[in-house]
Amino acid sequence: MGDSPASYIYMVQHLIEKCLIFHMTKEECIEALSKHANIKSVITVTVWNELEKENREFFEAYAKSHNKNRAIEAKAEAEAEVSTMIQKLLLDCDHTKKSDKE
Repeated sequence: MGDSPASYIYMVQHLIEKCLIFHMTKEECIEALSKHANIKSVITVTVWNELEKENREFFEAYAKSHNKNRAIEAKAEAEAEVSTMIQKLLLDCDHTKKSDKE
């Protein structure tokens, strides 16, 4: 890409779009571009904010979808945790029964 500020901003925009494809939050995108592309956070935030202004409906839908996905993940994690606790209780119960028989 060229050395002009416009081409740099276009590159940042393109990278942000890639982050969106990977369902990253704004914060995750800022961190990823800082770490992996050496782009200052203020640049990413500025470009992201401009994209939000220009594409308000998309970003509103994106946020809703992202929040829904996070809620589904949290529910799955909670269910897994409950399942693990139940398995431990059953195992403890089984050990108690075996101890009582001895």
